[in-house]
Amino acid sequence: MPFLTNNQPGIGGQLKVEPEDFFVEEIPLYLPSGQGQHVYVEIEKRGLSTNAARRKIAHALNVSPHVIGYAGLKDTHAVTRQTLSIDGVAPETVETLSLPDIRILQINRHQNKLKVGHLAANRFVIRVRNVTEDALPIAEKTLAILAEKGVPNFFGQQRFGNRANTHRLGELLVRRNVTEFVAEYLGRPQPHEAEPAKIARQLVDEGCWGEALARWPSALSDERRVLVSIVRAGGEVEGIFHALDKKSKQFFVSAFQSELFNKLLAQRLDHIDRLQEGDVAYIHQNGAAFIVEDAEVEQPRADRFEISPSGPLFGPKMLSARGVPGQREETILAQQGLSKDDFAAPGLKIRGARRPYRFKLKQVRVWWDGGLFVSFELPPGAYATMVMAEVMKN
Repeated sequence: MPFLTNNQPGIGGQLKVEPEDFFVEEIPLYLPSGQGQHVYVEIEKRGLSTNAARRKIAHALNVSPHVIGYAGLKDTHAVTRQTLSIDGVAPETVETLSLPDIRILQINRHQNKLKVGHLAANRFVIRVRNVTEDALPIAEKTLAILAEKGVPNFFGQQRFGNRANTHRLGELLVRRNVTEFVAEYLGRPQPHEAEPAKIARQLVDEGCWGEALARWPSALSDERRVLVSIVRAGGEVEGIFHALDKKSKQFFVSAFQSELFNKLLAQRLDHIDRLQEGDVAYIHQNGAAFIVEDAEVEQPRADRFEISPSGPLFGPKMLSARGVPGQREETILAQQGLSKDDFAAPGLKIRGARRPYRFKLKQVRVWWDGGLFVSFELPPGAYATMVMAEVMKN
């Protein structure tokens, strides 16, 4: 992906050499009231994903992970602090928990379960290793530009999976191309994959469904369910989309939406902070959007970071841009041979949405203490890796 700060050199270096190099702390949207059926527990986890921590806690409490709510998914290769809500347990029971790589910080009660988005911001403290102190003024200058203009709101690599193909799977779902989806999802081994997975995927490529199932790695459980249904159907793949769980389908289509958004953002990068007639302006305070009729009139609001130009997450109910911005959106769909309505994939209620092309960088600090340290706050859903990519450019 291109950089907004191309006129600035990168500092290079490495991230996440140790989990402690990447610290993330949730800033809650609200504080627990002290009353209610849900236990709110603030944890600090090290080297664990949010879902892995939920599973560990659920197993220790003998409850389902589904009763444990969270406001956002946090990095695995990091030290992170976040709040979870747990239904059906007593605070005293939670206090007794002693789990590897999970530390209990605070316990309280509240009326509702935490859900994704119940979050004001995330605070990051990041160490960049293998750089010299000369990197400090460069990082300061780059971050100053980002604080003024905003950070490009690209979707990061996480969105596209460890096989870097979730957007491709989403595209095939949207196109209802079952045969190619199965080949991409279950076959086509990649060099970085473990040997058992490579062997099983190669057997899929050869049409040896039963042998592939016998060799299929247990860790790839979602894929295994699909493969089981193909074996039971005697190698027929036509009904496979029904065997794929709704959450996976949603994720794949979302990744395809994300890829198209990234392409449009790359086209807009040079004027990410400037409105154009026909833009769909995103209101940061409440997530609402409106068509910009007069860019000159609305630009002062963009300068104050109240609003930003936005890009499409294509879907049948999405508010489309007009004018030149609308033409860009129509062109990228035409290049794909698709329409907004095509994104209503089988079994999914995808409406479409707008996403701001930039996000605000707040509370920025940079310092040297035997290494380069950077801290800042980001809104929910924004990627810290996008900030550090601009700084490091490697």
